[in-house]
Amino acid sequence: MLALLSATTLALVAGAPWMLPAVAGEKNLQPPENIEVYITDDNFTLKWNSRIEIVENVTFSAVYQTPEVDDWMKLPGCQHIVVNKCHFSLLSSDVYEEVKLRIRAEKGNDSSSWSEVYSFIPFEEAQIGPPKVHLEAEDKAITIHISPPGTVDNVMWSLDVSAFTYSLVMWKNSSNVEERIETVRPGDKIYKLSPETTYCLKVRAKLLLYNKNGSYSPVCCINTTAENKLPPPENLEISADNENYILKWDYAYVNATFQVQWFHGFLKIIRETNLHIWQQIPNCEHIKTTYCIFPRKHLSKGIYYLRVQASNGNSTSFWSEEKKLNTGIYIVIPPPVISMKSINDSLRVYVNAAEGSVEQPYPLIYEIIFWENSSNVERKFLKEKNDFTIDNLQPLTVYCVKGRTHFVGEQLNKSSIFSNTVCEKTKPGNSYKIWVIAGICIAGVFILFTMYVMKTLLRCFNYVFFPSLKPPSNIDKYLSEQPLKNLLLLTSEEQIERCFIIENTNTNTIMKETNQIEEDHKKYNSQTSQDSGNYSNEDENSGSKTSEELLQLETESPEMNS
Repeated sequence: MLALLSATTLALVAGAPWMLPAVAGEKNLQPPENIEVYITDDNFTLKWNSRIEIVENVTFSAVYQTPEVDDWMKLPGCQHIVVNKCHFSLLSSDVYEEVKLRIRAEKGNDSSSWSEVYSFIPFEEAQIGPPKVHLEAEDKAITIHISPPGTVDNVMWSLDVSAFTYSLVMWKNSSNVEERIETVRPGDKIYKLSPETTYCLKVRAKLLLYNKNGSYSPVCCINTTAENKLPPPENLEISADNENYILKWDYAYVNATFQVQWFHGFLKIIRETNLHIWQQIPNCEHIKTTYCIFPRKHLSKGIYYLRVQASNGNSTSFWSEEKKLNTGIYIVIPPPVISMKSINDSLRVYVNAAEGSVEQPYPLIYEIIFWENSSNVERKFLKEKNDFTIDNLQPLTVYCVKGRTHFVGEQLNKSSIFSNTVCEKTKPGNSYKIWVIAGICIAGVFILFTMYVMKTLLRCFNYVFFPSLKPPSNIDKYLSEQPLKNLLLLTSEEQIERCFIIENTNTNTIMKETNQIEEDHKKYNSQTSQDSGNYSNEDENSGSKTSEELLQLETESPEMNS
Protein backbone atom coordinates (compact mmCIF):
# COMPACT_ATOMS: atom_id res chain seq x y z
CA MET A 1 0.00 0.00 0.00
CA LEU A 2 2.77 2.40 0.82
CA ALA A 3 4.49 1.52 -2.46
CA LEU A 4 1.29 2.34 -4.38
CA LEU A 5 1.05 5.80 -2.82
CA SER A 6 4.65 6.51 -3.61
CA ALA A 7 4.06 5.62 -7.29
CA THR A 8 1.00 7.86 -7.51
CA THR A 9 2.89 10.79 -6.04
CA LEU A 10 5.69 10.35 -8.55
CA ALA A 11 3.21 10.28 -11.40
CA LEU A 12 1.56 13.53 -10.31
CA VAL A 13 4.88 15.26 -9.91
CA ALA A 14 5.97 14.00 -13.29
CA GLY A 15 2.75 15.19 -14.96
CA ALA A 16 2.74 18.63 -13.37
CA PRO A 17 5.16 20.28 -15.78
CA TRP A 18 2.96 19.21 -18.76
CA MET A 19 -0.26 20.60 -17.26
CA LEU A 20 0.94 23.98 -16.10
CA PRO A 21 1.64 25.40 -19.57
CA ALA A 22 -1.90 24.47 -20.66
CA VAL A 23 -3.36 26.36 -17.73
CA ALA A 24 -1.18 29.33 -18.46
CA GLY A 25 -2.10 29.31 -22.18
CA GLU A 26 -5.79 29.15 -21.34
CA LYS A 27 -5.42 32.33 -19.36
CA ASN A 28 -3.73 34.12 -22.31
CA LEU A 29 -6.41 33.12 -24.93
CA GLN A 30 -9.57 35.24 -24.58
CA PRO A 31 -12.94 34.09 -26.03
CA PRO A 32 -14.38 35.97 -29.07
CA GLU A 33 -16.89 38.79 -28.58
CA ASN A 34 -19.68 40.59 -30.49
CA ILE A 35 -20.88 37.56 -32.36
CA GLU A 36 -23.26 38.28 -35.27
CA VAL A 37 -24.90 36.21 -37.97
CA TYR A 38 -25.74 37.61 -41.42
CA ILE A 39 -28.17 35.62 -43.59
CA THR A 40 -28.98 36.20 -47.25
CA ASP A 41 -31.32 33.62 -48.73
CA ASP A 42 -29.75 30.28 -47.71
CA ASN A 43 -26.28 31.70 -47.15
CA PHE A 44 -25.07 32.24 -43.55
CA THR A 45 -22.07 34.33 -42.44
CA LEU A 46 -20.82 34.23 -38.87
CA LYS A 47 -18.70 37.19 -37.68
CA TRP A 48 -17.04 38.01 -34.34
CA ASN A 49 -14.41 40.19 -32.70
CA SER A 50 -11.37 39.00 -30.76
CA ARG A 51 -9.66 40.84 -27.88
CA ILE A 52 -6.32 39.39 -28.83
CA GLU A 53 -4.34 40.16 -31.94
CA ILE A 54 -4.42 37.52 -34.57
CA VAL A 55 -1.17 35.73 -34.31
CA GLU A 56 0.26 32.72 -35.95
CA ASN A 57 -1.34 29.38 -35.06
CA VAL A 58 -4.40 31.00 -33.37
CA THR A 59 -7.70 29.71 -34.88
CA PHE A 60 -11.36 29.83 -34.05
CA SER A 61 -13.96 27.10 -33.98
CA ALA A 62 -17.75 27.26 -33.53
CA VAL A 63 -20.32 24.81 -32.32
CA TYR A 64 -24.13 24.94 -32.50
CA GLN A 65 -27.18 23.51 -30.79
CA THR A 66 -30.80 23.11 -31.95
CA PRO A 67 -33.96 22.22 -29.99
CA GLU A 68 -33.91 18.79 -31.59
CA VAL A 69 -30.41 17.92 -30.23
CA ASP A 70 -29.19 18.70 -26.71
CA ASP A 71 -25.48 18.15 -27.47
CA TRP A 72 -23.24 20.83 -28.96
CA MET A 73 -22.12 19.91 -32.46
CA LYS A 74 -19.36 21.25 -34.65
CA LEU A 75 -20.53 23.96 -37.06
CA PRO A 76 -19.62 22.87 -40.62
CA GLY A 77 -17.41 25.44 -42.39
CA CYS A 78 -16.49 27.15 -39.12
CA GLN A 79 -13.70 24.93 -37.72
CA HIS A 80 -10.13 26.19 -37.20
CA ILE A 81 -10.81 29.50 -38.96
CA VAL A 82 -7.87 31.93 -38.98
CA VAL A 83 -10.03 35.04 -39.69
CA ASN A 84 -12.92 36.62 -37.78
CA LYS A 85 -15.71 35.23 -39.98
CA CYS A 86 -16.89 32.04 -41.57
CA HIS A 87 -19.61 30.84 -43.92
CA PHE A 88 -21.97 27.97 -43.34
CA SER A 89 -25.21 26.60 -44.72
CA LEU A 90 -28.65 26.12 -43.24
CA LEU A 91 -28.42 23.81 -40.27
CA SER A 92 -32.06 22.63 -40.17
CA SER A 93 -34.96 22.41 -42.61
CA ASP A 94 -37.06 24.32 -40.10
CA VAL A 95 -36.10 27.98 -40.59
CA TYR A 96 -38.44 29.07 -37.77
CA GLU A 97 -36.70 27.24 -34.89
CA GLU A 98 -34.05 28.78 -32.67
CA VAL A 99 -30.33 28.04 -33.24
CA LYS A 100 -27.59 28.64 -30.60
CA LEU A 101 -23.91 29.33 -31.42
CA ARG A 102 -20.71 29.76 -29.42
CA ILE A 103 -17.04 30.21 -30.43
CA ARG A 104 -13.64 29.78 -28.82
CA ALA A 105 -10.06 30.60 -29.72
CA GLU A 106 -7.52 27.81 -30.12
CA LYS A 107 -3.72 27.61 -30.34
CA GLY A 108 -2.19 24.24 -30.56
CA ASN A 109 -3.44 22.27 -27.63
CA ASP A 110 -4.53 25.42 -25.85
CA SER A 111 -8.03 26.90 -26.12
CA SER A 112 -9.97 29.74 -24.59
CA SER A 113 -13.23 29.40 -22.78
CA TRP A 114 -16.40 29.43 -24.88
CA SER A 115 -17.95 32.74 -25.79
CA GLU A 116 -21.36 33.77 -24.65
CA VAL A 117 -24.13 31.86 -26.38
CA TYR A 118 -25.58 33.68 -29.39
CA SER A 119 -29.11 32.57 -30.37
CA PHE A 120 -31.18 33.51 -33.44
CA ILE A 121 -34.11 32.37 -35.62
CA PRO A 122 -32.94 32.04 -39.25
CA PHE A 123 -36.09 33.35 -40.95
CA GLU A 124 -36.21 36.49 -38.82
CA GLU A 125 -32.56 37.34 -39.53
CA ALA A 126 -32.63 36.44 -43.22
CA GLN A 127 -32.42 39.10 -45.91
CA ILE A 128 -33.79 38.72 -49.43
CA GLY A 129 -31.09 38.45 -52.04
CA PRO A 130 -31.22 39.87 -55.58
CA PRO A 131 -33.39 38.02 -58.11
CA LYS A 132 -32.04 36.75 -61.39
CA VAL A 133 -33.19 38.78 -64.41
CA HIS A 134 -33.25 37.91 -68.11
CA LEU A 135 -34.52 40.31 -70.82
CA GLU A 136 -36.02 39.85 -74.28
CA ALA A 137 -36.48 42.80 -76.63
CA GLU A 138 -39.09 43.65 -79.23
CA ASP A 139 -39.40 46.82 -81.26
CA LYS A 140 -41.56 48.64 -78.69
CA ALA A 141 -41.52 46.33 -75.68
CA ILE A 142 -39.20 44.42 -73.37
CA THR A 143 -40.11 41.10 -71.75
CA ILE A 144 -38.74 40.64 -68.24
CA HIS A 145 -38.07 37.11 -67.03
CA ILE A 146 -37.46 37.00 -63.28
CA SER A 147 -36.35 34.08 -61.12
CA PRO A 148 -36.97 34.27 -57.35
CA PRO A 149 -34.07 34.96 -55.00
CA GLY A 150 -32.05 31.99 -53.82
CA THR A 151 -31.19 28.77 -55.50
CA VAL A 152 -33.54 26.34 -57.20
CA ASP A 153 -33.68 24.16 -54.08
CA ASN A 154 -33.92 27.19 -51.82
CA VAL A 155 -35.22 26.39 -48.32
CA MET A 156 -35.47 29.83 -46.71
CA TRP A 157 -38.16 31.12 -49.12
CA SER A 158 -39.67 27.82 -50.23
CA LEU A 159 -43.00 28.65 -48.57
CA ASP A 160 -43.09 32.23 -49.84
CA VAL A 161 -42.10 31.99 -53.50
CA SER A 162 -45.63 32.88 -54.62
CA ALA A 163 -45.71 35.82 -52.18
CA PHE A 164 -42.81 37.68 -53.79
CA THR A 165 -43.52 40.95 -55.53
CA TYR A 166 -40.96 42.73 -57.67
CA SER A 167 -40.22 46.39 -58.19
CA LEU A 168 -38.45 47.61 -61.27
CA VAL A 169 -36.33 50.68 -61.92
CA MET A 170 -35.75 51.34 -65.63
CA TRP A 171 -34.13 54.13 -67.58
CA LYS A 172 -32.76 54.91 -71.02
CA ASN A 173 -29.05 54.32 -71.17
CA SER A 174 -28.56 57.73 -72.74
CA SER A 175 -30.47 59.47 -69.93
CA ASN A 176 -30.20 59.72 -66.19
CA VAL A 177 -33.98 59.93 -65.68
CA GLU A 178 -35.25 56.83 -63.90
CA GLU A 179 -38.74 55.43 -64.36
CA ARG A 180 -40.06 53.32 -61.49
CA ILE A 181 -42.58 50.60 -62.20
CA GLU A 182 -43.95 48.82 -59.15
CA THR A 183 -45.21 45.27 -58.72
CA VAL A 184 -44.08 43.71 -61.96
CA ARG A 185 -44.38 39.98 -62.29
CA PRO A 186 -42.21 37.38 -63.96
CA GLY A 187 -42.90 37.39 -67.69
CA ASP A 188 -44.43 40.88 -67.75
CA LYS A 189 -43.78 43.23 -70.63
CA ILE A 190 -42.84 46.88 -70.54
CA TYR A 191 -44.73 48.45 -73.45
CA LYS A 192 -44.65 51.73 -75.34
CA LEU A 193 -40.90 51.93 -75.74
CA SER A 194 -38.94 53.36 -78.63
CA PRO A 195 -37.43 51.13 -81.33
CA GLU A 196 -33.66 50.76 -81.53
CA THR A 197 -33.08 52.24 -78.09
CA THR A 198 -30.99 50.93 -75.18
CA TYR A 199 -32.81 50.50 -71.89
CA CYS A 200 -31.30 49.53 -68.54
CA LEU A 201 -33.06 48.24 -65.45
CA LYS A 202 -32.67 46.60 -62.06
CA VAL A 203 -35.11 44.54 -60.05
CA ARG A 204 -35.56 43.70 -56.39
CA ALA A 205 -37.90 41.34 -54.58
CA LYS A 206 -40.20 42.11 -51.64
CA LEU A 207 -42.17 40.17 -49.06
CA LEU A 208 -44.81 42.64 -48.01
CA LEU A 209 -46.29 40.30 -45.43
CA TYR A 210 -43.05 40.33 -43.41
CA ASN A 211 -41.96 43.84 -44.40
CA LYS A 212 -38.80 42.53 -46.04
CA ASN A 213 -37.17 44.37 -48.95
CA GLY A 214 -34.50 42.61 -50.92
CA SER A 215 -31.43 43.98 -52.62
CA TYR A 216 -31.43 45.04 -56.27
CA SER A 217 -30.21 42.77 -58.99
CA PRO A 218 -27.23 43.77 -61.07
CA VAL A 219 -28.11 46.31 -63.77
CA CYS A 220 -29.23 44.73 -67.05
CA CYS A 221 -29.29 46.60 -70.39
CA ILE A 222 -30.80 45.65 -73.75
CA ASN A 223 -31.48 47.26 -77.14
CA THR A 224 -34.97 47.26 -78.64
CA THR A 225 -35.25 45.99 -82.21
CA ALA A 226 -36.09 47.88 -85.38
CA GLU A 227 -39.74 48.66 -85.88
CA ASN A 228 -41.69 45.73 -87.26
CA LYS A 229 -43.57 46.07 -90.55
CA LEU A 230 -46.83 44.85 -89.04
CA PRO A 231 -47.84 46.60 -85.80
CA PRO A 232 -49.56 44.53 -83.11
CA PRO A 233 -53.31 44.92 -82.50
CA GLU A 234 -54.23 47.58 -79.96
CA ASN A 235 -56.97 48.58 -77.49
CA LEU A 236 -58.24 45.15 -76.56
CA GLU A 237 -61.69 45.20 -74.91
CA ILE A 238 -63.69 42.35 -73.41
CA SER A 239 -67.46 42.09 -72.99
CA ALA A 240 -69.80 39.20 -72.30
CA ASP A 241 -73.35 37.99 -72.67
CA ASN A 242 -75.13 35.05 -71.12
CA GLU A 243 -73.21 32.43 -73.08
CA ASN A 244 -70.13 34.00 -74.72
CA TYR A 245 -67.14 36.27 -74.23
CA ILE A 246 -66.52 38.87 -76.90
CA LEU A 247 -62.96 40.17 -77.44
CA LYS A 248 -62.55 43.23 -79.69
CA TRP A 249 -59.46 45.13 -80.82
CA ASP A 250 -58.37 47.90 -83.18
CA TYR A 251 -56.22 47.40 -86.25
CA ALA A 252 -55.57 49.90 -89.01
CA TYR A 253 -54.22 47.56 -91.70
CA VAL A 254 -56.49 45.65 -94.05
CA ASN A 255 -56.14 42.11 -95.38
CA ALA A 256 -54.77 40.89 -92.07
CA THR A 257 -55.72 37.75 -90.19
CA PHE A 258 -55.64 37.31 -86.44
CA GLN A 259 -55.22 34.64 -83.82
CA VAL A 260 -56.06 34.85 -80.12
CA GLN A 261 -54.41 32.96 -77.25
CA TRP A 262 -55.17 32.65 -73.55
CA PHE A 263 -53.04 31.99 -70.51
CA HIS A 264 -53.73 31.04 -66.85
CA GLY A 265 -53.14 33.99 -64.56
CA PHE A 266 -51.81 31.90 -61.67
CA LEU A 267 -48.84 30.85 -63.81
CA LYS A 268 -47.45 34.36 -63.51
CA ILE A 269 -46.66 33.87 -59.84
CA ILE A 270 -44.81 30.57 -60.13
CA ARG A 271 -41.57 29.50 -61.65
CA GLU A 272 -40.31 31.02 -64.88
CA THR A 273 -40.27 27.71 -66.70
CA ASN A 274 -44.08 27.65 -66.82
CA LEU A 275 -44.60 31.10 -68.24
CA HIS A 276 -44.83 30.23 -71.92
CA ILE A 277 -47.82 27.90 -71.82
CA TRP A 278 -50.18 29.89 -74.05
CA GLN A 279 -53.14 28.08 -75.58
CA GLN A 280 -55.19 28.77 -78.67
CA ILE A 281 -58.80 29.92 -78.23
CA PRO A 282 -61.22 27.81 -80.30
CA ASN A 283 -62.75 29.53 -83.33
CA CYS A 284 -60.30 32.44 -82.94
CA GLU A 285 -57.52 31.35 -85.28
CA HIS A 286 -56.93 32.83 -88.76
CA ILE A 287 -59.95 35.06 -88.49
CA LYS A 288 -60.35 38.22 -90.57
CA THR A 289 -62.63 40.13 -88.20
CA THR A 290 -61.37 42.42 -85.44
CA TYR A 291 -63.33 40.53 -82.83
CA CYS A 292 -63.54 37.01 -81.51
CA ILE A 293 -66.50 35.25 -79.87
CA PHE A 294 -65.85 32.18 -77.76
CA PRO A 295 -68.06 30.30 -75.25
CA ARG A 296 -67.94 31.17 -71.57
CA LYS A 297 -67.76 27.50 -70.60
CA HIS A 298 -64.35 27.28 -72.27
CA LEU A 299 -62.79 29.22 -69.37
CA SER A 300 -63.63 28.21 -65.83
CA LYS A 301 -63.67 30.60 -62.90
CA GLY A 302 -60.45 32.50 -62.41
CA ILE A 303 -58.10 35.06 -63.92
CA TYR A 304 -56.75 34.77 -67.46
CA TYR A 305 -54.71 36.82 -69.91
CA LEU A 306 -55.53 37.20 -73.58
CA ARG A 307 -53.35 38.39 -76.47
CA VAL A 308 -53.82 38.90 -80.21
CA GLN A 309 -51.38 38.64 -83.09
CA ALA A 310 -51.79 39.92 -86.66
CA SER A 311 -50.50 38.21 -89.81
CA ASN A 312 -50.32 39.19 -93.46
CA GLY A 313 -48.83 36.57 -95.71
CA ASN A 314 -45.38 35.75 -94.35
CA SER A 315 -45.28 38.81 -92.11
CA THR A 316 -46.29 38.50 -88.48
CA SER A 317 -46.67 41.19 -85.85
CA PHE A 318 -45.54 41.00 -82.27
CA TRP A 319 -48.17 40.02 -79.78
CA SER A 320 -50.46 42.72 -78.50
CA GLU A 321 -50.51 43.93 -74.93
CA GLU A 322 -51.99 41.27 -72.69
CA LYS A 323 -55.57 41.85 -71.61
CA LYS A 324 -56.57 40.60 -68.19
CA LEU A 325 -59.83 38.64 -68.00
CA ASN A 326 -61.42 38.16 -64.60
CA THR A 327 -64.35 35.85 -65.15
CA GLY A 328 -66.03 37.17 -62.00
CA ILE A 329 -66.16 40.71 -63.40
CA TYR A 330 -67.73 39.60 -66.66
CA ILE A 331 -70.45 37.54 -65.02
CA VAL A 332 -73.87 38.34 -66.46
CA ILE A 333 -76.42 38.25 -63.67
CA PRO A 334 -79.87 37.09 -64.81
CA PRO A 335 -82.88 38.74 -63.16
CA PRO A 336 -84.42 36.78 -60.29
CA VAL A 337 -87.72 34.94 -60.45
CA ILE A 338 -90.19 36.38 -57.92
CA SER A 339 -93.42 34.84 -56.61
CA MET A 340 -95.83 35.92 -53.86
CA LYS A 341 -98.33 34.24 -51.58
CA SER A 342 -101.08 36.03 -49.67
CA ILE A 343 -101.34 35.30 -45.94
CA ASN A 344 -104.18 37.27 -44.30
CA ASP A 345 -103.12 40.93 -44.46
CA SER A 346 -99.48 40.04 -45.36
CA LEU A 347 -97.60 38.90 -48.45
CA ARG A 348 -94.87 36.25 -48.45
CA VAL A 349 -92.28 37.04 -51.14
CA TYR A 350 -90.05 34.30 -52.63
CA VAL A 351 -86.97 35.21 -54.69
CA ASN A 352 -85.35 32.41 -56.72
CA ALA A 353 -82.47 32.28 -59.16
CA ALA A 354 -83.32 32.10 -62.83
CA GLU A 355 -83.38 28.65 -64.37
CA GLY A 356 -79.99 27.63 -65.70
CA SER A 357 -78.06 30.37 -63.89
CA VAL A 358 -74.58 29.55 -62.61
CA GLU A 359 -73.88 29.44 -58.89
CA GLN A 360 -72.11 32.65 -57.95
CA PRO A 361 -68.99 32.84 -55.76
CA TYR A 362 -70.04 36.12 -54.15
CA PRO A 363 -72.85 36.92 -51.68
CA LEU A 364 -76.11 38.09 -53.22
CA ILE A 365 -78.33 40.98 -52.17
CA TYR A 366 -81.85 41.37 -53.54
CA GLU A 367 -83.33 44.79 -54.21
CA ILE A 368 -87.13 44.64 -54.01
CA ILE A 369 -89.47 47.40 -55.25
CA PHE A 370 -92.96 47.14 -53.75
CA TRP A 371 -96.06 49.25 -54.36
CA GLU A 372 -99.85 49.23 -54.23
CA ASN A 373 -101.31 48.62 -57.66
CA SER A 374 -103.59 51.67 -57.47
CA SER A 375 -100.77 53.96 -56.31
CA ASN A 376 -97.43 55.17 -57.66
CA VAL A 377 -95.75 55.33 -54.25
CA GLU A 378 -92.95 52.72 -54.16
CA ARG A 379 -91.21 51.11 -51.20
CA LYS A 380 -87.65 49.75 -51.51
CA PHE A 381 -86.19 46.79 -49.60
CA LEU A 382 -82.67 45.30 -49.57
CA LYS A 383 -82.78 41.66 -48.48
CA GLU A 384 -80.08 39.01 -48.15
CA LYS A 385 -82.59 36.18 -47.68
CA ASN A 386 -84.52 34.82 -50.63
CA ASP A 387 -87.86 34.74 -48.78
CA PHE A 388 -89.40 37.31 -46.46
CA THR A 389 -92.79 38.70 -45.36
CA ILE A 390 -94.26 42.17 -45.90
CA ASP A 391 -96.68 42.85 -43.04
CA ASN A 392 -99.43 45.32 -42.15
CA LEU A 393 -101.04 45.59 -45.56
CA GLN A 394 -104.58 46.58 -46.47
CA PRO A 395 -106.93 43.60 -46.85
CA LEU A 396 -108.37 42.75 -50.23
CA THR A 397 -105.87 45.06 -51.96
CA VAL A 398 -103.67 44.30 -54.97
CA TYR A 399 -99.93 44.84 -54.45
CA CYS A 400 -97.14 44.47 -57.01
CA VAL A 401 -93.43 43.71 -56.70
CA LYS A 402 -90.31 43.48 -58.86
CA GLY A 403 -86.67 42.94 -58.00
CA ARG A 404 -83.09 42.57 -59.14
CA THR A 405 -79.92 40.89 -57.87
CA HIS A 406 -76.72 42.60 -56.71
CA PHE A 407 -73.25 41.08 -56.47
CA VAL A 408 -71.17 42.56 -53.66
CA GLY A 409 -67.50 41.57 -53.55
CA GLU A 410 -64.13 43.03 -52.71
CA GLN A 411 -63.47 44.02 -56.30
CA LEU A 412 -66.82 43.41 -57.90
CA ASN A 413 -70.15 45.20 -57.80
CA LYS A 414 -72.65 44.13 -60.44
CA SER A 415 -76.43 44.18 -60.77
CA SER A 416 -78.98 42.39 -62.89
CA ILE A 417 -81.89 43.97 -64.67
CA PHE A 418 -85.26 44.06 -62.93
CA SER A 419 -87.46 41.00 -63.01
CA ASN A 420 -90.98 40.85 -64.35
CA THR A 421 -93.64 42.52 -62.22
CA VAL A 422 -95.71 40.16 -60.08
CA CYS A 423 -99.03 41.22 -58.46
CA GLU A 424 -101.07 39.54 -55.73
CA LYS A 425 -104.26 40.40 -53.84
CA THR A 426 -104.23 40.25 -50.06
CA LYS A 427 -106.81 38.16 -48.17
CA PRO A 428 -109.45 39.64 -45.83
CA GLY A 429 -107.37 39.34 -42.73
CA ASN A 430 -108.36 39.40 -39.06
CA SER A 431 -109.59 43.00 -39.06
CA TYR A 432 -111.98 42.22 -41.89
CA LYS A 433 -113.45 39.30 -39.91
CA ILE A 434 -114.03 41.57 -36.94
CA TRP A 435 -115.86 44.06 -39.14
CA VAL A 436 -117.96 41.25 -40.66
CA ILE A 437 -118.98 39.96 -37.22
CA ALA A 438 -119.79 43.49 -36.06
CA GLY A 439 -121.84 44.07 -39.22
CA ILE A 440 -123.80 40.87 -38.69
CA CYS A 441 -124.58 41.85 -35.11
CA ILE A 442 -125.69 45.34 -36.15
CA ALA A 443 -127.79 43.89 -38.95
CA GLY A 444 -129.44 41.46 -36.51
CA VAL A 445 -130.32 44.23 -34.07
CA PHE A 446 -131.65 46.36 -36.92
CA ILE A 447 -133.79 43.48 -38.21
CA LEU A 448 -135.29 42.87 -34.74
CA PHE A 449 -136.00 46.57 -34.29
CA THR A 450 -137.59 46.73 -37.76
CA MET A 451 -139.79 43.73 -36.99
CA TYR A 452 -140.92 45.30 -33.73
CA VAL A 453 -141.79 48.58 -35.44
CA MET A 454 -143.59 46.80 -38.28
CA LYS A 455 -145.61 44.73 -35.82
CA THR A 456 -146.63 47.85 -33.92
CA LEU A 457 -147.62 49.65 -37.12
CA LEU A 458 -149.53 46.60 -38.30
CA ARG A 459 -151.55 46.48 -35.08
CA CYS A 460 -152.39 50.15 -35.41
CA PHE A 461 -153.32 49.68 -39.02
CA ASN A 462 -155.58 46.73 -38.22
CA TYR A 463 -157.15 48.60 -35.32
CA VAL A 464 -158.05 51.52 -37.60
CA PHE A 465 -158.98 49.80 -40.80
CA PHE A 466 -159.91 46.31 -39.66
CA PRO A 467 -161.50 46.55 -36.18
CA SER A 468 -162.55 43.32 -34.41
CA LEU A 469 -166.28 42.27 -34.83
CA LYS A 470 -167.89 42.33 -31.39
CA PRO A 471 -171.65 42.05 -30.61
CA PRO A 472 -173.43 45.06 -29.14
CA SER A 473 -172.77 45.76 -25.55
CA ASN A 474 -176.24 44.75 -24.36
CA ILE A 475 -175.80 41.35 -26.06
CA ASP A 476 -172.14 40.96 -25.14
CA LYS A 477 -173.13 41.32 -21.46
CA TYR A 478 -175.22 38.19 -21.65
CA LEU A 479 -172.83 36.30 -23.82
CA SER A 480 -170.04 36.85 -21.34
CA GLU A 481 -172.10 35.24 -18.59
CA GLN A 482 -172.74 32.02 -20.49
CA PRO A 483 -170.10 29.55 -21.54
CA LEU A 484 -169.11 29.92 -25.18
CA LYS A 485 -169.77 26.28 -25.83
CA ASN A 486 -173.50 26.78 -25.13
CA LEU A 487 -173.69 29.08 -28.12
CA LEU A 488 -172.05 26.54 -30.37
CA LEU A 489 -174.31 23.61 -29.43
CA LEU A 490 -177.46 23.08 -31.45
CA THR A 491 -180.76 22.40 -29.79
CA SER A 492 -183.27 19.93 -31.04
CA GLU A 493 -185.99 22.51 -31.21
CA GLU A 494 -185.98 26.18 -31.70
CA GLN A 495 -187.88 28.20 -29.14
CA ILE A 496 -190.33 30.66 -30.46
CA GLU A 497 -190.31 34.04 -28.91
CA ARG A 498 -193.65 35.15 -27.62
CA CYS A 499 -194.61 38.65 -28.50
CA PHE A 500 -197.51 40.57 -27.05
CA ILE A 501 -199.16 43.65 -28.36
CA ILE A 502 -200.76 45.70 -25.66
CA GLU A 503 -202.98 48.56 -26.47
CA ASN A 504 -204.60 51.13 -24.18
CA THR A 505 -202.98 49.88 -21.01
CA ASN A 506 -201.28 51.79 -18.32
CA THR A 507 -197.67 52.04 -17.54
CA ASN A 508 -197.68 49.23 -15.02
CA THR A 509 -199.13 46.83 -17.53
CA ILE A 510 -196.44 47.88 -20.00
CA MET A 511 -193.65 47.43 -17.48
CA LYS A 512 -194.90 44.00 -16.50
CA GLU A 513 -195.08 42.98 -20.07
CA THR A 514 -191.61 44.33 -20.63
CA ASN A 515 -190.23 42.39 -17.68
CA GLN A 516 -191.97 39.31 -18.95
CA ILE A 517 -190.34 39.79 -22.31
CA GLU A 518 -186.87 40.15 -20.74
CA GLU A 519 -187.37 37.02 -18.70
CA ASP A 520 -188.43 35.12 -21.76
CA HIS A 521 -185.44 36.52 -23.56
CA LYS A 522 -183.09 35.28 -20.85
CA LYS A 523 -184.66 31.88 -20.99
CA TYR A 524 -184.15 31.89 -24.64
CA ASN A 525 -180.43 32.70 -24.33
CA SER A 526 -179.87 29.96 -21.75
CA GLN A 527 -181.16 27.28 -24.08
CA THR A 528 -179.21 25.62 -26.76
CA SER A 529 -180.02 27.12 -30.16
CA GLN A 530 -179.62 25.79 -33.64
CA ASP A 531 -180.53 29.04 -35.30
CA SER A 532 -178.54 30.20 -38.20
CA GLY A 533 -177.11 33.67 -38.52
CA ASN A 534 -180.20 34.86 -40.21
CA TYR A 535 -182.41 33.87 -37.21
CA SER A 536 -180.13 35.76 -34.84
CA ASN A 537 -180.41 38.85 -36.97
CA GLU A 538 -184.22 38.58 -37.02
CA ASP A 539 -184.13 38.19 -33.24
CA GLU A 540 -182.09 41.33 -32.90
CA ASN A 541 -184.44 43.17 -35.25
CA SER A 542 -187.52 42.01 -33.38
CA GLY A 543 -185.89 42.93 -30.11
CA SER A 544 -185.09 46.41 -31.34
CA LYS A 545 -188.63 46.83 -32.62
CA THR A 546 -190.04 45.78 -29.26
CA SER A 547 -187.80 48.27 -27.50
CA GLU A 548 -188.99 51.04 -29.78
CA GLU A 549 -192.63 50.14 -29.15
CA LEU A 550 -192.04 50.18 -25.39
CA LEU A 551 -190.48 53.61 -25.60
CA GLN A 552 -193.43 54.83 -27.66
CA LEU A 553 -195.88 53.46 -25.07
CA GLU A 554 -194.00 55.20 -22.29
CA THR A 555 -194.36 58.51 -24.06
CA GLU A 556 -198.01 58.00 -24.78
CA SER A 557 -199.01 56.88 -21.29
CA PRO A 558 -198.62 60.28 -19.60
CA GLU A 559 -200.73 61.84 -22.25
CA MET A 560 -203.48 59.36 -21.68
CA ASN A 561 -203.39 59.87 -17.93
CA SER A 562 -203.80 63.48 -18.44
